[in-house]
Amino acid sequence: MQIREKVRKILRNFIDFVVRENIHRILLIIALLLAVSTVGLVTFEENVSWANAFWWSIVTMTTVGYGDITPLTFAGRAIGAVTMLFGIGILGMFTATIASIFVERKLRENRGMSAFTLEDHYIICEWNHRAREVLRELRADRNTEATPVALIAQLPEKPVEDERLFFIRGDVNEENLQRANLEKARTVIILGDDEVDANARDAQVVLSTLTVESINPGVYTIVELVDERNVQHCQRAHADEIIVTSEFSSHLIARSAMNHGISKVVFELLSSRFGNDLYRVEVPSALQEKPFLEVMAEMKRSHNSIVLAVHPHTGKAVLSNPAADYRVQKGDHLIVITDRAPGVLLATETRRSQRTDN
Repeated sequence: MQIREKVRKILRNFIDFVVRENIHRILLIIALLLAVSTVGLVTFEENVSWANAFWWSIVTMTTVGYGDITPLTFAGRAIGAVTMLFGIGILGMFTATIASIFVERKLRENRGMSAFTLEDHYIICEWNHRAREVLRELRADRNTEATPVALIAQLPEKPVEDERLFFIRGDVNEENLQRANLEKARTVIILGDDEVDANARDAQVVLSTLTVESINPGVYTIVELVDERNVQHCQRAHADEIIVTSEFSSHLIARSAMNHGISKVVFELLSSRFGNDLYRVEVPSALQEKPFLEVMAEMKRSHNSIVLAVHPHTGKAVLSNPAADYRVQKGDHLIVITDRAPGVLLATETRRSQRTDN
């Protein structure tokens, strides 16, 4: 039944598309020309069947001209001439209509005028140099290089050439979030507008967070703030992660001043373009209910990964460097440093478990 409903939906959408773009009129003219040509050839030519006449009409209208059927009478040749002349014009009109539809659709997408039915995708709100870096990092990671990204920003056209970037022009409001299909999104990244002052910028971020959470409370939201005093407002708006850029950079500079080289390590871990990366992975089944010290040693031995923290399945805050006897539970996630993507780690663990079972 589901397959039948899908087929009906596809057919209904196709019919609506044909009618909306007035393609049905051109198809009607083509069908009429084929019918007249077929009837005329059968009428004026002897020993030509209806099937052969229809085949000849198609071949003649498209000016292919195989020559397997040739009219011998004057009337038959006249029909052939009319079919060729009108066929060229009608098919040209048909191909031009189809091409213009695709060109117009591409222009609408580049100008941010379309709506999209994306699923399990990212949504980036606002565009600046940080958004460009976010997109670059997503494309550099093997897990997200092909993941769709919807961009909502007040720009005249799509800012970068990326086939998997879908641009929506305008402010971050309910209408544009619906056009980005927020209900099916994986993560929403809300950045600040650099063209306004700090207070107005953070106010826009808080308002955007409230709008996102009111539409889809289950989506994971990451917000960027300038002033630490506005963190509590984003917390009340139920933002999942809050990053105060000025505070983060200040702390990193201070730590680098006291401990030289820290910024280089942090930069490597935060970038997917080279070196090791930070990942959040599920606890392998063999390590569930084990002490953290044993989990850390086994992850290093088996996967060449360093465990930095544990994210409990209960939704509590991430535990950085837990106690050695802390037991990692089923459903927890590990924050690890590794040179392999989470999918590779899980695949390796699956193969190891299968060998153990055998």
